[in-house]
Amino acid sequence: MSESFNLFAFQVYPYIALAVLFIGSWARYDRAMYTWRTGSSQMLSSRGMRIGSNMFHLGILAILGGHLVGLLTPHSVYEHVITAPQKQLLAMVAGGIFGAVCLVGLVILLVRRLFNPRVRATGTTGDTVVLVLLLAQLLLGMYTIVLSTQHMDGSVMILLGEWAQHIVTFRGGAADFITDVHWVYKAHVLLGMTLILVAPFTRLVHIWSIPVSYLWRPYQVVRRRQATLRYGPRN
Repeated sequence: MSESFNLFAFQVYPYIALAVLFIGSWARYDRAMYTWRTGSSQMLSSRGMRIGSNMFHLGILAILGGHLVGLLTPHSVYEHVITAPQKQLLAMVAGGIFGAVCLVGLVILLVRRLFNPRVRATGTTGDTVVLVLLLAQLLLGMYTIVLSTQHMDGSVMILLGEWAQHIVTFRGGAADFITDVHWVYKAHVLLGMTLILVAPFTRLVHIWSIPVSYLWRPYQVVRRRQATLRYGPRN
C-alpha cells in the first residue's frame, strides 16, 4: 500500500467512521425514531430463526467484547498477569470457538434471508448486504487466527493494540503501527471501520438499544379475550 493510502485508511478513516456512527445515529433517532428497530422477521417464519439468531448474537457479542478488551488494554497493564504470547493464544482459542459459533448462526440467518420466500419478499437489500459484510468480516477474522500461528510471540497483536489505543486517544502516528502487518489484518480493520460507518443507516443501529431493563422488568400479564355477547349489552 502507498504511504498516503495507509495514512488515510488507518489514521483518518477511523475518525470518519466513528463520526458518522455517532452523528448518524443521533440524527436517525431524532428524525426517524420509528425506523430504529431490528426489523425482526420471526413472525413471518420462525424456522431456523431461534437457533441462528441466538448463535450469531452469542458469538458476535463475545467477539466484540474480546476485541475491545484485547485491543484497548495497554500491554503495560496486562503483562503483570499474562504474557503477550499467552494472551495471543487465549485470543486465538476464544476467537476460534466463538467465531465458529457466530459463523454457524450467521450462515443460518443468511440462508434464511436469501431462500425463504416470505423473508426475502419483505426484506430489503440493505438487510442482505449487512449479512454479507458481516460474513466477510467474520471470515477475515477467522483467517487471521490461521496467520497468527506463524508468529506466536504476540508481536502483531501488540502492534494492532497500539494502533487502536492511539486512535481512541486521538494520538498521531497510529497508521505507523499497522503499516507492515499482513494485508488480511488490514482488510479486517478496514471492513470493521466500514461496518461502523454504515451502521446508522442499517438495522445495525439497534446495537445502541441494549435491553438492560429486561433483566428486572415484571412479567407481562396476558388475559384471554372474552367472547362478545350475541345480542350486545343491555340498554
